[in-house]
Amino acid sequence: QVRLVESGGGLVQAGGSLRLSCFASGSIGSITSMGWHRQAPGKQRESVAVMTIGRTISYADSVKDRFTIARDSTKNTVYLQMNSLKPEDTAVYYCAADLRYGSSWCHTHEYDYWGQGTQVTVSS
Repeated sequence: QVRLVESGGGLVQAGGSLRLSCFASGSIGSITSMGWHRQAPGKQRESVAVMTIGRTISYADSVKDRFTIARDSTKNTVYLQMNSLKPEDTAVYYCAADLRYGSSWCHTHEYDYWGQGTQVTVSS
């Protein structure tokens, strides 16, 4: 079992920044990749940024050069630094962990554990 707890969401004006944190506990040694996904109202959940255990990173095209994923293994925490935020970034952001090798980073249905989500709202 893996437990994921997100924090750091909030309301920010367009052009601003936020940093999300995801603390993992439990069988964290089984995790092969971990990252961030989001779901806006009326839309499907989409992958935003994911890091594998080997530190291979993938980003959605919509957030490249604006968002940065990072991991602090000493704190069992993954971060998402979000800069130059846009109103279209408004969504509930979820942290997720995959325990399998070979999964596609952007296939949200392949992730095994999810956090409860944190709301990010970007005002124009």
